Amino acid sequence: MNWKTYHFNDLSVGKLYEILKLRVDVFVVEQECPYPELDGLDQESVHIEYTEDGKTLAYARIVPAGVKYEVPSIGRVIVHPEARGRGLARQLMNQCMEYILSEWQSEEIQLQGQVYLQEFYESVGFQPISEAYDEDGIPHVDMKYTSKQNRI
Repeated sequence: MNWKTYHFNDLSVGKLYEILKLRVDVFVVEQECPYPELDGLDQESVHIEYTEDGKTLAYARIVPAGVKYEVPSIGRVIVHPEARGRGLARQLMNQCMEYILSEWQSEEIQLQGQVYLQEFYESVGFQPISEAYDEDGIPHVDMKYTSKQNRI
């Protein structure tokens, strides 16, 4: 497994381009959802990726507490279409959660997930904290993980 963690300033121009292209290819093009992909949070975030043969196959960003929410959050969770069905999404979530719990010593993690993925996020310990709502034309739900109630 080739998992890497980057702070924004540690990303090379080529790596940043590859990550942004994957995010746009899936979130904007595949999901047919024009939205502001570049939202100003990348510079504050820690970026976690899995690569094989130099290609990013799984990626997420984790945002520190106080930037988007009061607690750290996980977002832009993505698995390359060619790598789906291999369990990378679960491994990616575990990588993100372990980083937040160990490096930032947070007892809570929040995310804004697409409703069709709610069961997946529940399977890694997140619970809904909102009703479903529309975000850029796609149903979403806010979810929270509390380490006191769960174990990775």
